[in-house]
Amino acid sequence: MRWLIFFLLLPLAAAAQTPATLVADSVTVAGGERLIASGNIEVFADGTRMSAAQIIYDRPSDQLTITGPIFITAPDGTILTANSATLDPRLENGVLLGARLVLNQQLQLAANQIDRAEGRYSQLYKTAVTSCAVCGGKAPLWEIRAERIVHDEEAGQLYFTGAQFRVAGVPLVYLPRVRLPDPSVDRATGLLIPRVRSTDQLGIGLKLPYFITLGDHRDVLLTPYVSPETRTLEARYRQAFATGDIAISAAASDDTLGDDGARGYIFAMGRFDLGRGYTLNFDAEAASDDAYLLDYGYSEKDRLDSAVSLTRITDNALLDASFTYYQTLRDDESNRSLPPIVAEVTYDRRLAAAGGTLTLGASGDAIIRYGDATGEDGRDVTRVGANANWDRTWVAPIGLLTTATADLRADWYQVNDSGAFKTDLTRAVPSLGVTMRYPLTKQTSNASHLLEPTLALAWSDAYGDAVPNEDSTRPEFDTANLMSLTRFPGDDAVETGLRGTVGLNYTRVGKGGSHTSLSFGRIFRDTAQTDFTVTSGQRDKRSDWLIAGHVLLPQGLRVEGRSLFSDDFQPVLAQALVDWQTETLNLGAAYIYQIADGEVGRSDTVSEWSVDGSVRLSPSWAVSFDARYDIIADAPATAGLGVEWRNECVTVDLSVSRRYTSSTTVDPSTDYGLSVSLAGFSAASVTGRPTARCTQ
Repeated sequence: MRWLIFFLLLPLAAAAQTPATLVADSVTVAGGERLIASGNIEVFADGTRMSAAQIIYDRPSDQLTITGPIFITAPDGTILTANSATLDPRLENGVLLGARLVLNQQLQLAANQIDRAEGRYSQLYKTAVTSCAVCGGKAPLWEIRAERIVHDEEAGQLYFTGAQFRVAGVPLVYLPRVRLPDPSVDRATGLLIPRVRSTDQLGIGLKLPYFITLGDHRDVLLTPYVSPETRTLEARYRQAFATGDIAISAAASDDTLGDDGARGYIFAMGRFDLGRGYTLNFDAEAASDDAYLLDYGYSEKDRLDSAVSLTRITDNALLDASFTYYQTLRDDESNRSLPPIVAEVTYDRRLAAAGGTLTLGASGDAIIRYGDATGEDGRDVTRVGANANWDRTWVAPIGLLTTATADLRADWYQVNDSGAFKTDLTRAVPSLGVTMRYPLTKQTSNASHLLEPTLALAWSDAYGDAVPNEDSTRPEFDTANLMSLTRFPGDDAVETGLRGTVGLNYTRVGKGGSHTSLSFGRIFRDTAQTDFTVTSGQRDKRSDWLIAGHVLLPQGLRVEGRSLFSDDFQPVLAQALVDWQTETLNLGAAYIYQIADGEVGRSDTVSEWSVDGSVRLSPSWAVSFDARYDIIADAPATAGLGVEWRNECVTVDLSVSRRYTSSTTVDPSTDYGLSVSLAGFSAASVTGRPTARCTQ
């Protein structure tokens, strides 16, 4: 017969100050001083479960003597097994013999003896530590053998004394003393995963990151990088505030690549909520020379921007102010002509008026180039302007969805260091437009269809002085601005004259989650617009044909494309994107074609494809890859390959990448990387890892 009692003195109950439940085949009291439970014992208390063969509680000594096999599971996932134990009723002090501790279902610690002290320390003697499967007497893939280990449960730290790191039973590294976090720790000061990096320019080097916590809201990551060609220290600082956060990354190098000795970079960024809807963003970017970021693989940016902005967005108003400093890393550009300094401020407010929406706005910007040059290389421009825009949308009796728009802009410019423009310039631009859409819908058993022919008419003109074009030198032509009053992205350039736009859009939405669209469009003008670039497709009286579309399938496949074709159906621009994501595949591919256009600094035709992705071949193996190929030059630009192998206790990442492009400051190079991480010494999840099984 089995007995069920509430055993108030058991340690599991004492810690929680709640009764424990004990189930055993028999429970006896000897001499009124000793309580003996035996046979299939199970104890439940406060989410913890323990099983044992026998438990003896001796009242005079206030000790528990437990005979195994002992098996304890805690609410946090910790598992403890032992052959026998002598403990106080609270499990705070005592000795366990032949014990094994499993932390967070990852890290196994097997010891001849475990001493418990103060309810937070476990001292293990003659210990083997691993997160690998242990099969019989066969050595695991890796393990740490130590004379002594102290586990501080409160701090989540493991302190090793006299440790050896072994691979397949072979000792490789002796560690007199070392401290590592246990799997429950999210952030802890200590060494992170080392990485071996080899490049043509810097040789074979080692990166050894060291993470330092500075409380709950700050941390520092220091990474020495040493190779035959460089001595580098990388650093990252992060801090979270109640209303925002900042992050700073930097590096300083003394290498053999540069002639100026020390080299380095710094990137900083932050975001803060100032209250009342105001948001402050800032970032700073600087590099010692044009090639440093690419030499060390920190970034592929060829222009650096340091900016600070203040933004406030409400239901009916927008305020945006920013200041930006640019630094070019390109061979064919100079900082003084970029321009390096750009300041902008915009305020818009919406009101209901005359059955529509009235938007009133004011804006200003300044573009500053330093130096003594004149013309486009030294021109400084300041603009202050105001605008009013009214629009209204309604449905006409025959089913036409009609939108009418009226817009008026006025700007004042001050231009310095320019040989082509006078100092003070003023200009006013009125615009009128109407857009009519005729939606035709059809519903079938498996999809809904929408066919929407569209016609837009617009007129605008510029009165006053001609102004320099600083912010609209790269106009685009796509479905987003096909029916807009203007296709220029900024304020300086203006479309003038009468123009009409015709378009046709087809959309299909499948009940299974698929989505397909296809759009056509073209613009007709009474006068040519020479401010547009050749490759924008809008310079002549008749624009190029715009064709764009996308396909989205529920299987994770997305295809997008946009093209501009001339009257003789010659491509001016072609863009295509493919994205496919499944549980085992992540694939992205892109193609771009653009004809040469000297007005935007493109002296040769561009035709390139690129691809990047990753494939999970099995629970153990994964492959990642990327490549970019220049079809015009018939040569690769970049290529990379990564291989990952993992099991239940280790992850190995091997990567190789090649940059084929070169310039006066950057040479082609090949970069190799290797990192090995051991599961069990971090809070990283082991979900999805293959689990080894022991076989006879």
